[in-house]
Amino acid sequence: MIGEALYMASCGVGALGTGMKHRASSYLAALIGAVFVAAPTAFAGEPRAVIELFTSQGCSSCPPADKLLGELSRDPSLVTMSLAVDYWDYLGWKDTLAVHGHSNRQRAYSSARGDRDVYTPQAVINGVVHVLGSDKAAIEKAIAQTRQNTKTLTLPVKMTVADGKISVDVAAAAGNPDSAEVWLCPITTSAPVAVGRGENSGRTLTYHSVVRRWVKLGVWSGKAETFSIPVSDMSGAGYTIADIDRLAVVVQSGVAAKPGVMLGAAQISLR
Repeated sequence: MIGEALYMASCGVGALGTGMKHRASSYLAALIGAVFVAAPTAFAGEPRAVIELFTSQGCSSCPPADKLLGELSRDPSLVTMSLAVDYWDYLGWKDTLAVHGHSNRQRAYSSARGDRDVYTPQAVINGVVHVLGSDKAAIEKAIAQTRQNTKTLTLPVKMTVADGKISVDVAAAAGNPDSAEVWLCPITTSAPVAVGRGENSGRTLTYHSVVRRWVKLGVWSGKAETFSIPVSDMSGAGYTIADIDRLAVVVQSGVAAKPGVMLGAAQISLR
């Protein structure tokens, strides 16, 4: 059954969006048609890494990492995701892209690893290794390190968008595979922000591959499965369908409170 990505605080991750609601208005129908008029383009081949960058508009050390993520996002073999956190908001600037659940997801990673390393800019590679988000060499080294695990991104995942519906096909796996959760993320490829206060006051910064929300499609237990959801359910608090130009899906072992290695992933460009 398709469920909303709640990431409830009780399990270590905070709410990531409003409830999934069908938009039946003629305005939204027209908007969806306009946004998805072109045929979506899937990124070819098996991805070699999922890179999650935990960042903040209130962090003076983050802009180099944000810029690097933009460069990495041009590599079709990488699934890049910018996850803005809110725990630096108290310094004087409320991050306009932050989702509280991203802060909790970062803490959940720390708990799963057994360390206390929660900082910005932090890049988590394939769900298991973290490095400084502005260090390209360290990111490449972490990609190579995580690829030594035979489970990392070896599960075939396919995503399509047609007739107002997003479909995700996850292949079957042999043996006794890990149970995993399937998460769909609507993404804004580029988001310029004029920062008015805080450590980056007066700067206009561009954020790349901005994750707006997490939607839990279901649980994968080793069998071939297909998950689907209406495109109209991709809208959420603080953004509209028109802001979404890419979708990413990850199949991640473990649970939200204790995320593990990325077993599979796919992405699709909507424009």
